[in-house]
Formats: sequence, structure tokens, C-alpha cells
Amino acid sequence: MRLRALLDTDALGLRLLGGEDELDRTVRGVMTTDLKDPSRYLSGGELVLTGLAWRHDAADSEPFVRILAGAGVAALAAGEAELGDIPDDLVVACARHRLPLFAVNESVAFATITEHVVRQVSGERAGDLAAVVDRHRRMMTSGPAGGGPDVVLDLLGTDLDLRAWVLSPTGRPIAGSKLAGAGLPVDVCAELAAEHLAAARTGRRGPHRVTVGTTTYSLFPIRSSGRSTGASRDVRATVLSDWLLAVEADAGDWPDERLDLLQGVTQLIAVERDRRDAARTVRRRLAQEILELVQTGAAPAEIAARLRVAAPVLLPGLGAAPHWQVVVARVEWDGGEIEGGPVAQSLLEEILVDPLSTGPEHSDRIAVAHTGDEAIALVPLPAVSTEHDGSESGLLADTLLEAVRDPLSAGLNDDGRLTLGVSAAVHSAEGLRGALEEARHARRVAAARPGRVCAAGHQELASHVLLLPFVPDDVRRAFTARLLDPLRDYDRRHRAELIPTLEAFLDCDGSWTRCATRLHLHVNTLRYRVGRIEQLTSRDLSRLEDKLDFFLALRMS
Repeated sequence: MRLRALLDTDALGLRLLGGEDELDRTVRGVMTTDLKDPSRYLSGGELVLTGLAWRHDAADSEPFVRILAGAGVAALAAGEAELGDIPDDLVVACARHRLPLFAVNESVAFATITEHVVRQVSGERAGDLAAVVDRHRRMMTSGPAGGGPDVVLDLLGTDLDLRAWVLSPTGRPIAGSKLAGAGLPVDVCAELAAEHLAAARTGRRGPHRVTVGTTTYSLFPIRSSGRSTGASRDVRATVLSDWLLAVEADAGDWPDERLDLLQGVTQLIAVERDRRDAARTVRRRLAQEILELVQTGAAPAEIAARLRVAAPVLLPGLGAAPHWQVVVARVEWDGGEIEGGPVAQSLLEEILVDPLSTGPEHSDRIAVAHTGDEAIALVPLPAVSTEHDGSESGLLADTLLEAVRDPLSAGLNDDGRLTLGVSAAVHSAEGLRGALEEARHARRVAAARPGRVCAAGHQELASHVLLLPFVPDDVRRAFTARLLDPLRDYDRRHRAELIPTLEAFLDCDGSWTRCATRLHLHVNTLRYRVGRIEQLTSRDLSRLEDKLDFFLALRMS
């Protein structure tokens, strides 16, 4: 209840002696004391009632009021029964410390005031509890009557006049209150997400306060209720997948009760996060099954049948199997003790969503599986058009990470790395295996680049690399074994280094002088080694066809 409400109740017999500007303070309890130092019994927000028995002379007022103000009490009410009029030194001390002061008429018992305040505060707390229960019920209700996190944020706006947003770890808006209006600019969202991830990596407890321009935001982490949050849990396992609540306010000025309320709001929103993760289970399972078929060499007809099952789930109402792209991501942490696959899976489910889209459900058309440190996404394309340059439309590696690079770099800090590769679109089950290998090749290209967050697409692969993923494993193994196994066996027995010599000779385009210089060999020694290679393989390294076969065998091995 507010202090102002006490003055409006005639039965309490209160008269204001100072503090008119502070009457909107909230009273959270009441305490009666005549101790000179009651600080150990104060927690803040109380209306303190005193009969002034602690006051022996004018010098006692200043330290008493200073203690009350330091403890954060809401106001002081002094009884007139003992001394008659309230002493001027107490009025002055309260004014100096901006502590509202009431005089209590001698005809009113302190017990009457105490009973009234307790009844009002208890009623309000009961109402708050009922409101929280109702909010929780509405939060858990599916369909239009529920509304998910938007309902909770709207209540923050109507009840507490707070503008608030739920953001993904990449800064994509997931929900916002009606009071928040059109939402935050994209660059502000990205900056808030980056600040949140950077703070989380340092282990600082939320809320984190951030000033962007002239506006201060308080950032509250939203952790999945189904995950461990103990001190032993490595923050790297979840930091890149947790949502955050951004509130346009400085939480450093808030009382504990308001902070507790916002923590409760994050727990309610975490329920929505868990519900969303549960809804993704079917899509993740579909992706896992398809990828297992692809990687174990299942018949194209079997893979096609599974794709027909996946298409209606991922693209309801489409009516026909779409084209597909494969995206491979890998998250690696220094030391290797944290498995990066689950983090990469969550990141792909977020990265593959249009960064301008809002809401938690826009990743329903993405199926992502993970194994080890790697995550693999099957992305359906309802239609594939041909661009002016002859390339096909679809996901482009250079644009996927454009909007999320800064936040993810902050979350990876200086001990993590995300690399990502994108395949070309394929039109059938037969092409899916090649697309997977192509995406993996592209990811390795990205891994060779500097930076914490890197991506590469199929357009960046050389022509021969583009063809290699489509070679069946058994053909690949037979081809490389026929050409390279005799050389490997000879190297093991004689330490002749024929394989390194072959690689250097091809890299130097068959130039004897340049190759000998690179290997620090005499040209005659190099000629002897090349002759031995030709003898063991029955090939002629002066012929273009044989050079090409060796080149491809080395690339596929």
C-alpha cells in the first residue's frame, strides 16, 4: 500500500509533518519500536511506529532518523501521547534524510494502525499471488486464449508500466509487450544480446544493466526449467541457447520484491521455452532418422520415403516434397571437454530463422540433428528459382551469420568457435548424401579462416571438390586404394616419403626444379622417387590423365 493511503484513512488519526514529496512510497510492513538502534529488526519498506521513549534530548533525533533512513524504511509515525507535540529536532532530522514523518493522535492506539496496515498489505499480497497464479494459468494455456510470453509481458506493461522484450541469444525478438510498441531496432537487439552473452560468460549474476544511447536496459537470463543450473554446470553448455528478458528500466534501483517478481516472470517464460523445445522433438527425430539413412548408405527409395513423411510435418499444406539444402555447423571449445553438438543444434535452429521474424515458432520448418560437436540441418525449400547468374536461390552462407556474428562472438568469448557450411539445393533423395558431404566440405573451408564465427557455401568450393561428395564410398575407397596403397606400403617399409613427394610434385605442376627446391632434394633424387612411384602404380606422371587421377586420389583419401 502507499503512504498516501494512510492519510486518507481518518480512523488512523495521522497528521503529516514532513515528506509530502515521498507519499508514493510503498509500505510493505509495520514495526513498533522504542530502541535507539532498531536496525537489526528492519528489512526496508516498514512504517515505523514509536512512542519516543528512546529520546532523552534533542541530540538523539539525528542518529535515530539516520538509522531508519539507512535501513530503507518507508516512514516514521511518532505518538503524541508521551511528549504532546512532536519535537522540532525530530521534524528537522526527518526532513534532512527525506523520511516522511507522521504524528499519531494520542487517542489512536498503535495496535489500530498496525492491524490496518497488516490487513491492507496482506490483502494486496494475496491479490498479487492470485494474479501470479492467473498469469501462470494463462501462460500455460494453449491457443488464442493463452498467448505465451506476450501475455506475461503485457501484464508487466499494464501492472508495472514496464516496456519489456524476450530476445533469443542472437538478438531476435521472440515476444514483446503491447506497451513496447513497434519493438527494438535490430542493432539494439543485437547489442543487448551481445552484452548479455558477454556478462554470462564472465559468470556475473543477472540482471545485467546496459546503456544503449541514452536508454538503460536490465537483462534477465531465461534459463530452461528442465536444465541443471548448479554451480558445477559449465556455462558454455547453455549460454548460446538461453533466451533473455530485456526490460527498459534500471533494475539497480528496484526493491527486492520487484526483482523477485521479474525472476518469477523469467520462470514463466522458461515454461514457454520448454514447450517450444518439446515441440521440436518430432522434427529433430525426423532429421536424425534421415541423416542416419543417408550416412549408412541406405537406398535412395528408402530415403525418399522418409522425406515424404518429413515434408508435411515441416511444410504443412505444401502437398509435394520440396527441394532441400543441408547446413552443417560445428561448435568447438578449447580443451574439448564440452560437447558442442547440442549447442550447435540450438544455434542452427535459431540462425536458420529469418532474423527479422518474431515469435518462438518460426523454426518449425527446420529439422536439426546433432552428433558429437556437429549439428546438421535439413532445410526444405518450397520452391527453387534460378538467378540471373545461373545459380539457384536458397540459403546463402555469407548472409546467414551477418546479423548474429557480434552476439555469437561475445558468447564464444576467446575459447569457442562456430563454423558453418551450406550445400547447394538438391532435388531428390539421391542428391542428399552429396549435399551433406558438400556442406561438410564447405564447413572445413570456413574452419580454415580466421575468426570466432565463420561460414562458407557451396559456391566457394573448387569444381573438383564439388564433384567428390557425389562419389560413393565404395568407389572412393577402391580408387584411392589402387593408386595410393602401394605407395603407403613402400613408405612404411623403406621410409621413402613417396606420398609427400607425389603431393609436392603435383603442387608444383610437375616442375622438377621447383619441386626439388621445395623438398630440399637433388633433382636426380627426385627423379628416382618419381620413377619408383610410376613403377609401383604402373602410371606415367608425364601424362595429364595420370596426374589428374593421383590428384583426385589424394583429395579423396
